[in-house]
Amino acid sequence: MNVFDRYAPFIQDYIYRSGWQMLRGVQNAAGEAIFAGQENVLLTASTASGKTEAAFFPILTLMDEDPPGSVGVLYIAPLKALINDQFLRLNELCEEAGIMVSRWHGDAAQSGKRKLLKKPSGILQITPESLESLMINKHMEIPSLFWDLRFIVIDEVHSLLRGDRGMQTFCLIERLCALAGCRPRRIGLSATIGNPEAAGEFLAAGSGRGTVIPKIEGGKEVWRISMEHFFNTDPQADEGAAAVTAAPEIEPGSDPAPREADPGIGYIFSHTRGKKCLVFTNSREECETVCQSLRRYCEANHEPDRFLIHHGNLSASYRESAEEEMKDEDSLMSVCATATLELGIDIGKLQRAFQIDAPFTVSGFLQRMGRTGRRGDPSEMWFVMREDHPEPRAMLPEMIPWYLIQGIALVQLYVEERFVEPPRTERWPYSLLYHQTMSTLASCGEMTPGELAGRILPLACFRQISKEDYAVLLRHLLKTDHISRTENGGLITGLTGERIVNNYKFYAVFQENIEYSVRTGSEQLGTIVKPPPAGDKIAIAGRVWVVEDVDHKKREVYCSLVKGSIPAYFGDVAGDIHTRILERMRGVLAETKSYPYLMRHAVCRLQEARQSFGKSGMAERPLVHLGGKMWALFPWLGSFAFLALERLLKIRCAKQLGLKGLNSSRPYYMQFTMEADEDTFYRVVTEEAGKEFDPLELVYPKEVPVFEKYDVYVPAELVRKGFANGVLDIDGMKKRLLSWTKD
Repeated sequence: MNVFDRYAPFIQDYIYRSGWQMLRGVQNAAGEAIFAGQENVLLTASTASGKTEAAFFPILTLMDEDPPGSVGVLYIAPLKALINDQFLRLNELCEEAGIMVSRWHGDAAQSGKRKLLKKPSGILQITPESLESLMINKHMEIPSLFWDLRFIVIDEVHSLLRGDRGMQTFCLIERLCALAGCRPRRIGLSATIGNPEAAGEFLAAGSGRGTVIPKIEGGKEVWRISMEHFFNTDPQADEGAAAVTAAPEIEPGSDPAPREADPGIGYIFSHTRGKKCLVFTNSREECETVCQSLRRYCEANHEPDRFLIHHGNLSASYRESAEEEMKDEDSLMSVCATATLELGIDIGKLQRAFQIDAPFTVSGFLQRMGRTGRRGDPSEMWFVMREDHPEPRAMLPEMIPWYLIQGIALVQLYVEERFVEPPRTERWPYSLLYHQTMSTLASCGEMTPGELAGRILPLACFRQISKEDYAVLLRHLLKTDHISRTENGGLITGLTGERIVNNYKFYAVFQENIEYSVRTGSEQLGTIVKPPPAGDKIAIAGRVWVVEDVDHKKREVYCSLVKGSIPAYFGDVAGDIHTRILERMRGVLAETKSYPYLMRHAVCRLQEARQSFGKSGMAERPLVHLGGKMWALFPWLGSFAFLALERLLKIRCAKQLGLKGLNSSRPYYMQFTMEADEDTFYRVVTEEAGKEFDPLELVYPKEVPVFEKYDVYVPAELVRKGFANGVLDIDGMKKRLLSWTKD
């Protein structure tokens, strides 16, 4: 098939106007898959490869040939910023053909929404949360909006494969299709899919179709990577070592670290000068701290402020200002950001990305790397790994630079194996079960228990949930007034349930903190949690403010700008690290090979860590004696298997071993005191791992381990069951312990 010839004339004209000489591989592959069959399609290709156009060129051609009678394409993206960016690109593409493009999210104009409701057509762009709102608040409009829906395009689908938000999205898709009586094809787009077959199954769940995954030939990837290590105070690991020569595929940064008061931040400050860069951090708190520090460097060097900030707690005006600045080809500003700029917003010609410490996932590393390297240049990432000097009497685990080792492992896993985290599908999502139950009742009104179960339990993500467990949930919700029984025996939302469902925060299934809006004059800065009293200082928007007043009823904080530096706090953020990353970290410490992207301090710090690893005996065994009755255990397990091991040791092994005071730096190591000797430890833990036991035995008596957002409304027995079976990786833990018998 000649895909270009198959395109509609207005698509061909768009390609000519854009000056393209030929179609890219992803566009040919997508065209063949979409034009030739009726299956779902998963497009996996590198960032900036043209996946969006690859999907929409054939979709719009089919719409042009046979215009749908309702919205024809539902485009779902994880971020409003991504929708806003794609809205401009799609509008330009669709304008000539008269195909309407509409946005539906909290910042979108009401006039556009009213226009769509009056005459449904074209493409509707939406976030999962706004789709939830649409299903609840415009329930009666769903059939007229979507009865002739042909395609659902899910952008950045990898971001929806490992948590409740992704399962919520696919629940909503199934519910929408059942209500509208449509059977659209699903098109998933991503640059970072670890297991395409598993992702294809996830994409297709409940659709009644298979998934085609075109093989796309990509060009050779060329990266410019450097990874440098800094102690937060001098001396550095070895300031006299020479820089390392790079292999041609991975080019290191070449500039030496300047001598600054805060060496890591000074390094970033110097190497962003005269360039447009992104500085990625792993938390909003660190983002604020780094931005404050970089702005202080500007002041100290008598330079204009050249740093902006972007994270989820900032107001839309601050985020959008940073996005617009990034799109300016002539801008030399840099933006400190979290994962909010990790996904596919077009931010123009970005010269360099920095990553402070190691991200949690290979996927996150690849997405952040993919922000650069557009317009034909290689992708460029500079890692900056920081740590305090170990105390003179520090024990072995504190002698290992964990972030440095983790960063190397992330890079090596992808370079050597093309490993990216696979979907997390074996979940027992009782929190989401509550949420979708309440959402369905709120949108549909009175239903019998059987009708409600018939709507909820067939949804693909609830395949693990039994009718008995669902009955337990419904009885609990009746008891707690989240749902009520009518005189006719039907179920409706109760008064307590209405207060939850009617709050706009109900639409999201990810954890949120109680937030206070922060204002200075008429300007909204963003939100914080746990506001301090008047007179204290807060950090937000990369600056420091003094609190003038706190209105707890309205949850508003009024402040004014001051100078200084303080840490920010936006709530806890958990990281999920895969077992393969920990295993490769062990490999980094055990092997002697060098890595071409390591700079001089990092090379020397790695050598020190490898010496500690070898001398301590960590290379031969996971349990290391620290002296006296103190031991350290290095299991090299990911977050959820590590958590299962912690509980196995405390609940099933502690008494036999005389084990006390277990403390963890999850998921790197555990420290504890123990009466037993090393041989007894291995015998006991491997014997316990070899036994069959109920996963619930790893939940403490009377413990209700709330893990997801709506667990607080779920009966305790189901929360315990969901945590034991769907969070703890008991199989992964057992496999590791049983391998110790062979060591």
